[in-house]
Amino acid sequence: MADESKTPANEAAPKKKGILPILIGLVLSIGLGAGGFFAAYSGMLNGLLGGSQNAAHAATDAHSTEIAEVAFVPIEPILISLPGGDTPRHLRFRAHIETIPAHQKAVADIMPRIMDVLNGYLRAVATEDLERPMALFRLRAQMLRRIRLVADQREIRDLLVTEFVLN
Repeated sequence: MADESKTPANEAAPKKKGILPILIGLVLSIGLGAGGFFAAYSGMLNGLLGGSQNAAHAATDAHSTEIAEVAFVPIEPILISLPGGDTPRHLRFRAHIETIPAHQKAVADIMPRIMDVLNGYLRAVATEDLERPMALFRLRAQMLRRIRLVADQREIRDLLVTEFVLN
């Protein structure tokens, strides 16, 4: 029995497996979970599950309802003379205000205020700012903000610039 109590030196203690397999399993499970969420959220699984036709039909109905509830109020064309230089330069600007049909008359009634705000803003903008590549996006956002300050926030949906010409 004395032989049984002694263990050989190579079997002294079992080896620890380490933390690496746990980390690999954790990373893989998070990655697969995120991939599954993305596939479900983006609609990639609709084709496999047969829901693509119903989802497309519902999206078309929602889109057509949204389009049906839009009215546009035209803004009179604005012609602004730009300072500086030997040759006279002008800015021609024309836009429409997007609103819902229920607010169309209210927006048209305050058009003199809107024209005043736009004239004042466009005259204050430097000519160099108008010539920048992204100028129209910044100007559109600034003009929309000013129009919303003059009008009720709920009445104005968007500002659609239809003409922006520097001569």
